[in-house]
Amino acid sequence: MTYFLFLALFVGIPIVLLLGVAWLDGRAGRPRPAALANWPIAGGILLHSLVALIYTTPWDNYLVATGVWWYDPALVTGVVIGWVPIEEYTFFVVQPILAGLWLTALARRLPPVETASIPADRLSQRIRWAGVLLLGIVWLAAVAIPVVGWQPGTYLFLELAWAIPPIALQWGFGGDILWRNRRLVLLALVPMTLYLAGADAMAIGAGTWTIDPAQSTDFLLAGILPIEEFLFFGLTNTLVTFGLVLVWAEESHMRISRFLQTRTLRVT
Repeated sequence: MTYFLFLALFVGIPIVLLLGVAWLDGRAGRPRPAALANWPIAGGILLHSLVALIYTTPWDNYLVATGVWWYDPALVTGVVIGWVPIEEYTFFVVQPILAGLWLTALARRLPPVETASIPADRLSQRIRWAGVLLLGIVWLAAVAIPVVGWQPGTYLFLELAWAIPPIALQWGFGGDILWRNRRLVLLALVPMTLYLAGADAMAIGAGTWTIDPAQSTDFLLAGILPIEEFLFFGLTNTLVTFGLVLVWAEESHMRISRFLQTRTLRVT
């Protein structure tokens, strides 16, 4: 299975189907909840595709350059930028589109969060900082992997060290917002992660790409999928889902406005 065939089957077709759902929702006048409608859908998704491309490119090039994973040259077009084939850059762009359209379809169908459930400011801060503290502990544990010289933990270290800082930033800014919308977040995250992980297992089984057994824990789900690959899709879908919910949330924009006003008053 070529890499572009993988993208067409497992990403392209679902995107087309979800675009059809979005079009039908538009025709039916089915809106997002008002509290999650403060940015255009397309603008938010395309912004995340751009950020994903910029943020993932140097990290993924390092993985390929150091042999953490590699691709079959016979199953890609041969157009390579740095160490990574053009198909991989395409995946950086289309995964946020797929995840964003899925999140949009869910947001239009789930009941809106009751405003009465919004916690007091002190509780909101506790939710946010507790999450940041927990993520910080996980990040420190990941950083310890190369320090102790555990080579099979290399891929695990690289993905946790790469993904946790922006997730912690998202949670530190709006963990309380994400917690209130936890049903939407979970229903967006879990099926999408399982789906992409399953598709990834098929690509690995077909030899489209390979994960280095020496730099991974060799814990395989269903005897095929390295646990690090499952974690990768969990982390990347978390980044996209958290980011879109926060970009769309009215409370996020109010929070930024209050922060900017406070900074302006301090300066003047």
